[in-house]
Amino acid sequence: MKKIIITSIFSLLCLVSFTNKSQAQEFRSGIKGSFNLSNLYTDDIDDNNLRPGFSIGIFKENQIGPSSAIQTELLFSTKGNRSEYRTGPFDGEAKFNLNYIELPVMLDLKAGDALDISFGPYVSYLISANVTTDGDFGSSFSEIDRDELNAFDFGLSGGLGLNFGNTELGARYNFGLSEIADSDNARSIMGDAKNSVIQFYIALGM
Repeated sequence: MKKIIITSIFSLLCLVSFTNKSQAQEFRSGIKGSFNLSNLYTDDIDDNNLRPGFSIGIFKENQIGPSSAIQTELLFSTKGNRSEYRTGPFDGEAKFNLNYIELPVMLDLKAGDALDISFGPYVSYLISANVTTDGDFGSSFSEIDRDELNAFDFGLSGGLGLNFGNTELGARYNFGLSEIADSDNARSIMGDAKNSVIQFYIALGM
């Protein structure tokens, strides 16, 4: 599956490069940010574990046809999940925080003047991971050894966007295909958990 994702990204990037060389190309670039709701999905998914987060970065969109484009993005994106715990009469909340540099490569299809439909692969590189707790016992922060986790996250994305001039508002879902854990110790806690992220974004063309 990792080879399929890498091949898809490489093919889309080659398509952009070929189109740029073969004809005058319309393109736009800009900045993009999103509000993320992330979770780890397993057989026992629980939407109450959604963790709020964000992504921020840049994008470039290359027109490849009258109603189609390739959009490449470079983002800093937070993922993970949130859980509540109770120990006797004491309550608290724990957050599992994963921070990635993410490269989505999306095929953008224009449906009319305002609506965009986009889908494509993404690859992310894990730059840090930690667990934070906050409750009746106080707060804590613990770094996680990255060797316990997969350095790369691969997956598929799809979404809808509405264009208002140089501004686009939209929603996207990122479906992870690679397990987060990369050691027996991590798998004993996380099992085969993968990333799942809902994004509500704004993109500003420049």
